Amino acid sequence: MIAYIIRRLFLLVFVLFGVVTLVFFLIHFIPGDPVDIMLGDYALPGDKQELRENLGLDRPILVQYGDYLTGIVQGDLGISIHSKRAVTEEIWERIPASAELMMGAMVVALLIAFPFGILSALKPYGILDSTSMLVSFLGVAMPNFWLGPLLIILFSIQLDWLPINERGGLEHLILPSITLGTAMAAMLSRMIRSSLLEVLGEDYVLNARAKGLPERQVILKHALRNALIPVITVIGLQIGVLLSGAIITEAIFDWPGMGSLLLDGIYNRNYPLVQGCILTIASIYVIVNLITDITYAWVDPRVRLS
Repeated sequence: MIAYIIRRLFLLVFVLFGVVTLVFFLIHFIPGDPVDIMLGDYALPGDKQELRENLGLDRPILVQYGDYLTGIVQGDLGISIHSKRAVTEEIWERIPASAELMMGAMVVALLIAFPFGILSALKPYGILDSTSMLVSFLGVAMPNFWLGPLLIILFSIQLDWLPINERGGLEHLILPSITLGTAMAAMLSRMIRSSLLEVLGEDYVLNARAKGLPERQVILKHALRNALIPVITVIGLQIGVLLSGAIITEAIFDWPGMGSLLLDGIYNRNYPLVQGCILTIASIYVIVNLITDITYAWVDPRVRLS
């Protein structure tokens, strides 16, 4: 297990290096100059050149790339072009809001997916199964940029039950969490159903029932735990989907997380900020995948990571 973790951490470094390199050159080759955005199109050429020198944008692209890699090794993601603050500081300020939204979306997804998935597997091809599958297809088909405004119109404007935007108490978290967690709930419920259906026909489940164990114990202790392996895989992979989906959701609900910070950086051509946000998101994604693989062995002792 230790050797496996070390190998994965070694590969993680190369993955993040590739992400940093790709993002750095892509964002520098995208049309648009941050100097023009900051000073406007009618600024004097001398003022633009002075600002470009102050920001270090006049140096060769490879020199800028080398300085950026050196800063990353030292834990420095650079200085935001617009706020003049450290990028790491701005990101750390936004991480709690993004983590809160992701946890809320995950709770919504699990609360919906597990009951629907288990009940559908226990009574397959019935009315409940067909209904849950229909709801799952609808959940996957509804994009965040459509579902979010629809929830705002219904629950905030028409019914006046929940606030529209910004971060606050629990009531501010409900609509963004539902918007972000619905698609994941739909996917998880289908995965739980199919995985549990396969496990229910195994010999050890039939043996547990033959011993006279209560049905609840057979389902939760013997069947569901072994059916969680592919479900955990999907949950781990969906973390990255939640991070990317949170960008749109945060923009819709004016949520002060990394997603809205990344959008601001893209709009303003704030190179260090965009690179820092994407590097942080990529790091979270690969770390979660590593934790997912390690969790296999805990859930199912038959799994051995060599």
